[in-house]
Amino acid sequence: MKLVIKKIRPDSCVILASRDHSLTEGLRSRLETIFEVVVMVADEVSLVECACRLNPALVLVHLTLSGSGFSWLRTLRTLCPGLKIIVLSQRDESGLRPALIRCGAGGFLLNSALDSDLLPAIDAVLSGGLWPSV
Repeated sequence: MKLVIKKIRPDSCVILASRDHSLTEGLRSRLETIFEVVVMVADEVSLVECACRLNPALVLVHLTLSGSGFSWLRTLRTLCPGLKIIVLSQRDESGLRPALIRCGAGGFLLNSALDSDLLPAIDAVLSGGLWPSV
């Protein structure tokens, strides 16, 4: 079964937050097939400012964005309570997924699974579910 996601709406926006330029460039072209606007940011302040100003359909955030734990996630949850968030990571450390979900993330995706799981994860989170499903 092939999952096909059409553009959400003509004015839809996604924010991709990472300090890893090669990761953001690789994901941008895939996200442009789903969203009208793809905004890339490389720090927590820009992430929060853009999320508040643009009201995106989704935010994808790589854990390397912050060295301060999940404060950015709590801030986004407070300022943008309905925002859909997927967190990307290179590693699946013990307890990381449940902690992110408790803080308000709708999804967790390993970099190694981006090719196979990015579109299903976006679909699940935008539909109000969790990824991976628990």
